[in-house]
Formats: sequence, structure tokens, C-alpha cells
Amino acid sequence: MRFLSHLAFITLVVHSLACNTDFRERAKGDTREFVVVMDSVEWNSETANAIRETFGKFVFSLPNPEPYYDLTFMHIRSRSQLERIMGYKNIIFAAPIDDSTTVAAQIRAFLDEGTEQRVRNGDSFAFPLIDQWYKDQYALILSSSTDSALAAKIRNTESALLNNALDKELLRWNWFVYEKKEQTQYSDSLWNDHGFMVRIQHDYIKRIDTTNFISYRRFLPDNDRWMWVWWQDDVRDISFLDDDWINRTRDSLNQQFIKGRTDSMFITTEYRRPVESTSFQKGRYLSYETLGTWQMINGAMGGPFVNFTYFDESTSRLFMIEYSQFAPSVRKKLPFVRQFRAMGRTFESDSLYSMTP
Repeated sequence: MRFLSHLAFITLVVHSLACNTDFRERAKGDTREFVVVMDSVEWNSETANAIRETFGKFVFSLPNPEPYYDLTFMHIRSRSQLERIMGYKNIIFAAPIDDSTTVAAQIRAFLDEGTEQRVRNGDSFAFPLIDQWYKDQYALILSSSTDSALAAKIRNTESALLNNALDKELLRWNWFVYEKKEQTQYSDSLWNDHGFMVRIQHDYIKRIDTTNFISYRRFLPDNDRWMWVWWQDDVRDISFLDDDWINRTRDSLNQQFIKGRTDSMFITTEYRRPVESTSFQKGRYLSYETLGTWQMINGAMGGPFVNFTYFDESTSRLFMIEYSQFAPSVRKKLPFVRQFRAMGRTFESDSLYSMTP
């Protein structure tokens, strides 16, 4: 096992030297794939099944369910293979701390003695490593005293584990979406004219521009996407703001502005499928994110949507941003939903904005 400890020490030193001037290569692999490093005899263990149920669980707020992450299980056969594994974008190392397997020995090599003892005592079990060996990398060490104890901890902290991984993924999508170019003239116009902004991808085109509703569209024959923003000024009381109000307002705006070939064709939420809404705090904004699918009334069309509702108490303003996709020939929709989730989080409101008398 000597090469395992040596390699861990060398890579940690390399990372510390490179943190200020990071010329390392980017990690390889799909941003939605996790390489799960476990000894092959443990691939049907309680821990392995807990990882599948957590990181591989299905997302149902889509036209067809897709796994939260694709999982590929690997074991360590050699030093060269370990070096290859440590080059992947998303990695999970999982094993009970005192197992005799190669993966458990590698985990012990990653952790200092004090941390090992906290794992044995049940005080700690999950250790994320951000950009540890390569740029744009998310590695996660999972360990506990026994297989069953580790599985229970994974299941009991599912939301936290997934949220941490998703935070890294959304940063990647943010870089990917705006890497080439972005429509700064659109975001600047929103800021200067209306006192808020959201970053616009490079090939969206403005379509509708009314008093308090603006839409943009990125049309491709096999992957049509669009977004819109709506806002309301002088909102002093938000006691009405809940999931039902958000969906009623979304449906009303979509019926009014997002139509098909005729006025009788319009978009509404497909409530037969799951519609999921969560609240979170983004800086000073109270924020809601709603995920689900839309359908076209009087038309055979549908697809996923992501909606953001933001309340800026400092200016008494309420905002709504929605992204949608129509791409029946594109099998996997979740990558685009994750792009939308990253794009909607670029929202900012001008705290000094005041309405013109």
C-alpha cells in the first residue's frame, strides 16, 4: 500500500503550490457523471446501494425521468489506474475506515490521524475536495466505522450531499454557458432601464418587450429554448407568495405571451407530472426555484421549465424569470435544465433603483 500514501502526499503538495497560479489541466469526464471508487467486492454493499439511491436517484420533474448523476463504479488495480481515476471531474472514494481493501487504505492516506479518529467515532464522514488534483474537479471522500453506518449517514444527509455536488456543477454550467460570449447589451439594458439584470447567453434574441415583461428566444430546429422576465414594483406585503401563487402567475403570463401558431395555442404547466418548488436565500433576495414540465394547450408540444421568483425587500420589487425548452429529438433534458438553473442564478437587482415619478 506504500504507493498510495506517497501519491496522496505528492498530489496535496502539488495542489498547494498551484493554488495561486493554477496551470493544471482541467479534469476530464462528463459533468453529470460520478466515478465511484470502491473495491469490486463492495459494489453490492449497503454503502454502494446508498450511493446509487442518493447520487443516482431519478429526477421526475422532466418529460422522462433521468438519473441525478450517472454512476460508474471502479476499483483500484494499480498506481497508474489510481492516477487516471484522480484525473476525473467527479469522484467518490467510499469505504469503511478500517477495511482491509485498497480503497480503504487510500482513504486513510488522504486523512490525517485526527480526522480518522473522528470518522471512527462517528463525528465526521464526508470530506469534499474541490480542485484537489485538477482544475474543475469535485472529489468526495465517504467513510465511517462500518458499511451499514456509512450507508445510513449517506441516506440521512442526501440533500446536503446532492446540494454540495450541484453547487459545483452549476458553477461549471455558468462558465460553459457564458464562455464564448454573452449578450451584455441585453443585461446592460435591463440594468439601466429597469434596475435589474440577468446574464443572457450569446445567441438569444429579444422577442417581446412590454411594460414589465420581456422575452428572449434561442431558436434551433432541434433544440428550441426561450426565457422571459417579469417584474412588479411597489410590492410591500408578500404574504401571498407561495407555490400556488407562483404557478398561477406563471401560467397566466405564459397564456398571455408564450403562444403557438394561433391564440388558442398557449403554454401551461403539466400538473400531471411533478412540479417541485424550493425556497432559498440569494444574497438579500428571498428566492424560489420551481422545476417541472410544460404542455401546449391545443398542440402536441411539451418540455421542461425552470422558474425563479425573487423578492428584493430593499426596493419592494418582485421578479420572475422562466426558462423553457422544446427539443423532442434531444433524449437527455437534464443537462439543459441544469444550464437554466445556473443562468437564473445570475439575477441581480439594483438596490439604489427607484421608480420614476
